[in-house]
Amino acid sequence: MTRTLVSLAISAVLAAAALPTHAQQTAREAASAQPAANSASKLVLDNSTRILTTLESRRAEFTRDRAALNQFINSEFNQMFDRDYAARLVLGRHARGASDTDIKLFADALTENLLARYGSSLLDFNTRLRVRIKSETALPGNRGVRVSSEMLRAGGEPIPVDYLLRRVGNQWQVFDVMVEGVSFVQTFRNQFDNPLTQRGIRAVAAELKSGKIQANAN
Repeated sequence: MTRTLVSLAISAVLAAAALPTHAQQTAREAASAQPAANSASKLVLDNSTRILTTLESRRAEFTRDRAALNQFINSEFNQMFDRDYAARLVLGRHARGASDTDIKLFADALTENLLARYGSSLLDFNTRLRVRIKSETALPGNRGVRVSSEMLRAGGEPIPVDYLLRRVGNQWQVFDVMVEGVSFVQTFRNQFDNPLTQRGIRAVAAELKSGKIQANAN
């Protein structure tokens, strides 16, 4: 992924999609794709509008004050992203028999590393993109839903973005994002498989937290 697509995917995790501030206009243009109330697609619309509106209205402040940007990103990320479940998927076979404490250590370290590395790129994000929600389909095994969309760019080809969400209590939460067919979960699973085999979950989590190794989403 390019750095732009990395920022897109982070924005997608924050907001469950990357819709423009003129979401109502987009909805009128694609009325047939209007999501039902309480659906994951509706969450995509509502949250993404709020997130990108905030990024645009507070861009100058966030550029001056990176601590405020980080606080905003972390607050939204924690609300929307099922980091422990995503971490289990990233760990794959390494999660078998692992304690909840170790899973959380890895989940927190991976999230903090990713946001520290790519969070500031959201300031360069194009909030004038338009999004077309294509479909919402159930995942196999009652695991949640896939919300499929396209990012519509002036003068460019649409970018396909899929969001995988599951119900956690009464709330939909994102556990994977696929940009142009590339899954974040699978990308990180491939990256960390060898280090986890060699050193284990706690050691890799410590290296992520210290910055000795970096989550590479490219």
